[in-house]
Amino acid sequence: MNTENRLDWTSRRHDLVVWGATGFVGRLVAEYLHARFGVGGKLRWAIGGRSREKLEALRRELGADADSLPIVTGDAQNMDDMGALAASTRVVCATVGPYSRFGTTLVDACAYHGTDYCDLCGEVPWMRRMIDSFESTARKNGARIVHCCGFDAIPSDLGVYFLQKTARERGREPCPEVHFRLKAAKGSFSGGTVASLLTVLEEARDNPHTARLLADPYALNPIGERHGQDGRDRRGIAFDADLDAWIAPFVMAGINTRVVRRSNALMNYAYGEDFRYDEAVVAGNRLKALATAAGQSALLAAAGPRPLRNLLERFVLPKSGEGPSREERERGFFDVRLIGKYSDGATVRVKVTGDRDPGYGATCKMLAESALCLLQDDAAVATTGGFWTPASALGEPLVRRLQEYAGLCFQLDDARPRDTATHA
Repeated sequence: MNTENRLDWTSRRHDLVVWGATGFVGRLVAEYLHARFGVGGKLRWAIGGRSREKLEALRRELGADADSLPIVTGDAQNMDDMGALAASTRVVCATVGPYSRFGTTLVDACAYHGTDYCDLCGEVPWMRRMIDSFESTARKNGARIVHCCGFDAIPSDLGVYFLQKTARERGREPCPEVHFRLKAAKGSFSGGTVASLLTVLEEARDNPHTARLLADPYALNPIGERHGQDGRDRRGIAFDADLDAWIAPFVMAGINTRVVRRSNALMNYAYGEDFRYDEAVVAGNRLKALATAAGQSALLAAAGPRPLRNLLERFVLPKSGEGPSREERERGFFDVRLIGKYSDGATVRVKVTGDRDPGYGATCKMLAESALCLLQDDAAVATTGGFWTPASALGEPLVRRLQEYAGLCFQLDDARPRDTATHA
């Protein structure tokens, strides 16, 4: 199929399919779309998954008007099923993880059928394999594949995009150095995110190539563009004079930083070829920073060996399909600060905030709006097929959507260093 055929949508029954809709985050995406569009209106959307029985139960939970909401069933590892899914819709919004187990066939099918696709993936080795395996097919057929459309890595990726846009609006070149600091948050990682993280760690333990890939700060950059001044992600603590606080490693940095660097490369080095970027958590005082760093190190160390991992999965970590109550999600939030720096000492500061917990309430809205952006803002986003990032594919239209509909805010940060907050 060529790009011209892809753009003839008359034969496609759906505009958007939420794949994995009976999982915890998938259900939240379905609820969000139902609240915004209902059923049978301008948006021709559907829910999909393996079990028709569970999908019918979800329809009943959505409300009486959802009785006519279309259902798509299939096996995520069956090419015929995933091909039929991809051929039936303009956009697939995928929530089924770990993606290395349940996502490859669907990405293959979307690339082949010229179907746009977005997901919540944070699995760097798998994303690298998808790019290497299906980029040429996606380009040929016009499929726009966009990974990492949740808390990892939209606040990072679009936050840097917004900061650099602000720098240019002030009449300056892009900042050659940007620091991401998670200043405060309330909420938890989703069970799917945890499952994906554990899968990656297990693969790295057994495969030296994967371990080397995880250590590469430019692992997701295009071939021939895997170079720059950044080194490995932060492992220890440090005092951050910009925030007058101690900082510690951020567990999602290994995903987010690679996405931001790929964005820079895909946008013809819009941030500069010498651009540097890092991420950390604001811990407050030195003791809290040490405790945060030690806790993260212990978790990652325990997640590797199978016996310890089994204990973590059984007694400590959230399970896939489980998550916080509606009240807990609505009490959650996140507050990210980004500081762009010039060699002359000048800075550009922005903050990115969300009004729901990062792992579920905010993530489901970010993913849904990413899918809608691919669907409805076609003229304003990347128009050619290939593997993109949120910033390089969706950019300003997605920033506007997230601020208007999803409870996120991108704005200048006028706070001075002693304006502190607590990380939860």
